[in-house]
Amino acid sequence: MENEISKIFGLRAVIEAINSGKTISKVYLQKGLSGPLFSELNTLIKKHNISTSYVPVEKLNRFSKNNNHQGVAAQISPIDFIELDTLIASTLEKTTTPLFLLLDQISDVRNFGAIIRTAECTGVNGIIIQKQGNAPISADTIKTSAGAAFKMPICKVDHIKDAIFQLQAEEIQIVAATEKTENLIYNVNLSLPTAIIMGSEDRGINPSILKIVDQKAKLPLLGEIGSLNVSVACGAFLYETTRQRIAKN
Repeated sequence: MENEISKIFGLRAVIEAINSGKTISKVYLQKGLSGPLFSELNTLIKKHNISTSYVPVEKLNRFSKNNNHQGVAAQISPIDFIELDTLIASTLEKTTTPLFLLLDQISDVRNFGAIIRTAECTGVNGIIIQKQGNAPISADTIKTSAGAAFKMPICKVDHIKDAIFQLQAEEIQIVAATEKTENLIYNVNLSLPTAIIMGSEDRGINPSILKIVDQKAKLPLLGEIGSLNVSVACGAFLYETTRQRIAKN
């Protein structure tokens, strides 16, 4: 269960939180909501490109003990996000072989937390996610990450494609983890400056993103099940990167 301290309730409260600069991970809206305050909130959500989800009133009631939510709840992020320009610049000042991780709309908060934990353990310099469609940084995310979410720089971008183009401009190769290739991860030179993309749990990496990556790679699957949990697959990719970089040194 997510910590209720990280949520706020009510139309006016959420509007004021956004206007005051609070980092909002996600806004939950009751289906069928209307009125002038809702219109004001909806305008702010679109202006700041905040992730939203329309939910039945029963879900909002579970969030709020006294049901005094007015059809709105917002998840306040417990961390501050870093700008992509700042992340890239600060990383390149420290290392000539950066390692970034891009997540194409991972939806499960526990998968997200497990990925953050593994990324911190394998020396990832930063995680890049999309503002819309990615799991929020919730109490469950923090718990599953074993606190790594407080240590790992995380950047939110409007579109993953824009981040890819910016990384490629800095001569950082983009490697997509996908089963839509015959190339195994062990054939990819991960000792180079690299950004690895992991796709969502249900559909993998968006086909339009696969068209612009530098390399595609997969893990060998020797059993009858055709895929791995995304956090497990991510761990395998990151530790192969670690193995190659240790071997090179």
